[in-house]
Formats: sequence, structure tokens, C-alpha cells
Amino acid sequence: MRRSEVLAEESIVCLQKALNHLREIWELIGIPEDQRLQRTEVVKKHIKELLDMMIAEEESLKERLIKSISVCQKELNTLCSELHVEPFQEEGETTILQLEKDLRTQVELMRKQKKERKQELKLLQEQDQELCEILCMPHYDIDSASVPSLEELNQFRQHVTTLRETKASRREEFVSIKRQIILCMEELDHTPDTSFERDVVCEDEDAFCLSLENIATLQKLLRQLEMQKSQNEAVCEGLRTQIRELWDRLQIPEEEREAVATIMSGSKAKVRKALQLEVDRLEELKMQNMKKVIEAIRVELVQYWDQCFYSQEQRQAFAPFCAEDYTESLLQLHDAEIVRLKNYYEVHKELFEGVQKWEETWRLFLEFERKASDPNRFTNRGGNLLKEEKQRAKLQKMLPKLEEELKARIELWEQEHSKAFMVNGQKFMEYVAEQWEMHRLEKERAKQERQLKNKKQTETEMLYGSAPRTPSKRRGLAPNTPGKARKPVAASTCSGKKTPRTGRHGANKENLELNGSILSGGYPGSAPLQRNFSINSVASTYSEFARELSKASKSDATSGILNSTNIQS
Repeated sequence: MRRSEVLAEESIVCLQKALNHLREIWELIGIPEDQRLQRTEVVKKHIKELLDMMIAEEESLKERLIKSISVCQKELNTLCSELHVEPFQEEGETTILQLEKDLRTQVELMRKQKKERKQELKLLQEQDQELCEILCMPHYDIDSASVPSLEELNQFRQHVTTLRETKASRREEFVSIKRQIILCMEELDHTPDTSFERDVVCEDEDAFCLSLENIATLQKLLRQLEMQKSQNEAVCEGLRTQIRELWDRLQIPEEEREAVATIMSGSKAKVRKALQLEVDRLEELKMQNMKKVIEAIRVELVQYWDQCFYSQEQRQAFAPFCAEDYTESLLQLHDAEIVRLKNYYEVHKELFEGVQKWEETWRLFLEFERKASDPNRFTNRGGNLLKEEKQRAKLQKMLPKLEEELKARIELWEQEHSKAFMVNGQKFMEYVAEQWEMHRLEKERAKQERQLKNKKQTETEMLYGSAPRTPSKRRGLAPNTPGKARKPVAASTCSGKKTPRTGRHGANKENLELNGSILSGGYPGSAPLQRNFSINSVASTYSEFARELSKASKSDATSGILNSTNIQS
């Protein structure tokens, strides 16, 4: 039996005892039966009223609970719908009181969740509004009146996080570009003159709108300033180049150059202005020293002619070189020619350097060849003879390789440019072939000279008897000194005027150290050839030289002079 039932029975027993006790008292007092009946009715009435009141109260409680359950269920269904969650369902059988309690608890929980979501939505909307205003982006599209779902809140959070990252990225880019813009403006001495430039440079960084359009405008402004800076740097560097060239042409002393050393770096507006003033000063000085300047350019022209292996005809083609009317127009012609030659040399620099390397190797090879044919070489006791022979052999192998490499490169160049690559007025390989042919003829001539000398000595000994020979080397006596090679006279670029020769190439001049005998026909006592082998013309007349040498040999033979061609006959 439940405790409540036990208590109910105990209440009945208690009530019974109370009534019995009342009857005993009434009997003891002597209250008549009809009055006892009335009194019992009063007791019953009081008890009944009390119980009715209690029952009414409990019924009221039951009604309130039922009503609360209904209200809670209705509100709970609404909250579940707003919060996008499953409707609440009580598990198992339960009493009205427990159901009401559970529903009320669930409603309170749902209300709390709704409030939290609404608060978070409001906060996210505020953050979104702030970020979108800075980034100039549209606000996040979400219904402010409804309660957002957990998924919607999550997406909104991610969106706000993305906005923050975008803001940080754009701000970093803005700060970087702003710093570069300020540096460029300082370099250019540029004052912000537009509202946008003032917003960038002068206003608070946090107040700047970080829109894509503004970032793009910033980048454009930076590119414009950098372009101006580059142009300014190019102009300044060009002015410095002019200054250095004018210094060299005017032969400005070093102490005067050092006085303006402060403007020889940097590209600020004041530096550019100072450079321009210096150029103007030097240009004015140049006009006062026109002849000196033009002569300095001519020296430079000759250097480039040498480096570009210009022939005498190509050099003479520049007629202003010989003019003596030193005017501004003449200076301009020289300036234009030196610019053209510089560009020409830079375009063909690799080929010219290759030709130069071949020529240096060739001269070194001829030097070792000359030493190898020198009879006094055997007086060497220091071990140099073996070294020279190794170097000569090495150069003899190196020259054909260099020639093949140059030949391939020149052929490729000629295909690309559809014209011949000229060196000293002729094709390079023809020039090389003539060098080798001239070397062969020189060796043949030296051989004929030795044979002629030996034959004359033999005839002298046969006529007069052998004379005592002097040892080739005695203590205190110097060895025989071979005859020095007579240097050919340089041909002038202009008639009647010598051309300054500062280059190292001349037109095929020193490649062979021709001695006096080869210029006079190649034999002692013979008449000189009727041809002037000048420094600038030898390169283009090697074939003619070979023919003249052959004619000279025949002439000597008919005149009774012995040589290697008629000894056997």
C-alpha cells in the first residue's frame, strides 16, 4: 500500500476518534440528542467545507498545471521551429506535474538558445557592417528578424573571418604600397596634389577605404611614380654619361671633377637640376674648345675603327674626319658617327673579340716561329728553348680551332644578316688564308736566302780557299744579332695628314715582322718592288705581294743572281 493511502486511512481513523471523543464529551455534559445531532452536523459541515476547499485548491492546481503544459508545449513547438530543432517529446509515461516541469525547463533552455543566437547574430552583423564599410563590400545577406540556425551562424562566422583576413591582407598591401609611394615622392620631391594622394599620404591609415578599386588605384599610382623615378634615374644617368664624356673630351682636371662628386649619384630633383647645370656649363665650355673636343672624338673614332677592323676605304668614307672647319655641325657629325660605331661594336662585340683573340694568337705564333728560325736560339742554356717549342706547337694546334669556331659563328651571322662580315675590308677567312700564305712565302724566302748564302760561301771557299771560322760564341763576345725588321710607315687616313693610331689592330700590319729584304724584293742587291706595303694596305694586297715576290725571284734568276729556284739547273 502506498504511503498516501496509509495516511488517508489514518486521517479517517483520526476523524473517527475525534467524533467519538466529541460524543463522549457531549454525553458527559448531558447535551440532548437533538443538540448532539446539530453539533455533529456542524462538525461535518466544517470538515466538508475544509475538504471542499482543499479539493478546490488541488483542482485549481491541476488546471494550472494542465494549462501550463499546454502553453509550454505551444511555445516549445514555436521555439523548436525557430531554432530549427526537432520538437520535444516526453520519454515514457509521466505525471502532469513532471510533464509540466520538463516542458517548462525545456522552454527555458530553448529561450536561452534563442537569445544567444540572436545576440551572436547581432554581434556578427555589427562586425560585418564595420568590415564591409572598410572593404567597400556588400553586407552579408541574412534575415535579422528570424532566429538563425547553427549552420547559418557557422557560415556567418566564416564569412566574418574571411573579411578579417581580407582586411588584414589589404591593409598590409596598403601599408607596403604607401611606404613605397612616400619614398618615391621623397625621391622625386613630389608633393601630393590630388585628394587621393593626400588621403594616402596624410590621412590616418585606419580611415582609408581598403576597396579593390582603391588598392588598384594605389598600385597604379605607385607604378606611375616608379616610372617617373626610373625616367628620372635614366635622365640623371644620361646626364652623368654626358658629363663624363665631356670631362674626358675637355680634359677636365681631377680636382675639378671631384668638386661635383656629390651629384654623381642619386636621382632626386635637385640632383637632376645640378647635373643639368653641369652639363650646360660643360657644353658651353665645349663650344669654346670645339677643336680640342673634335680631335678627342677623332682619337676615339680611330680606336673604334681599330676595334671594328675597319679598312682604309671604310675610314676614308667618313669625310668629316678630315675637315678643319671646327663647327657645331661638324661636332654633331662626329658625335653621330661615334654613337653609330659604339652600337655597331656592341652588336658584333663577340665576333670582334673572337677575331682579336685569333690575331693575338697569330702574332704570338709568328713570334715563336721567328725564334724557332733564329740560328742563335741554340745558345740558350736556360731551358727556354723547350718551353718555346711546346708553346709554338700548342699555338699551331690552337689556331685552326679558333678559325673553325670563328668561321661557324661568322657564317651564322651572315645568314642572319644576309651580308658578308668584313674584317679590314675583306672576308675574315680570306684574310686568314692570306696570312697563312704570307707566312708560307716568308718561310720559303728565308729558306732561299739560307741556300743562297751557303752557295756563295761555298763558291768563295772554292776560289780563295777555306778561311778560319770564328766560333759562334766566345767569352766576352756578344752573339750575332739578327737584322732588325724595318717597321712599315703608317698610311694616313686623309691625304697629307697622318691618322692617329691608338688601336692595337692596324690593317694587318705587324702580323708579320717583315725585314728590309722582303720589302725590297726578298733578295740582297735586288731592285725594290714597285709597291708600297703600308700598314693599312697590306691586308688587302697579300695576293699581290705573293705575285710580286714570284716576279722578283724570276727577275733575280735572269740577272745572274743565284737563288733556290736555279741552283739545280
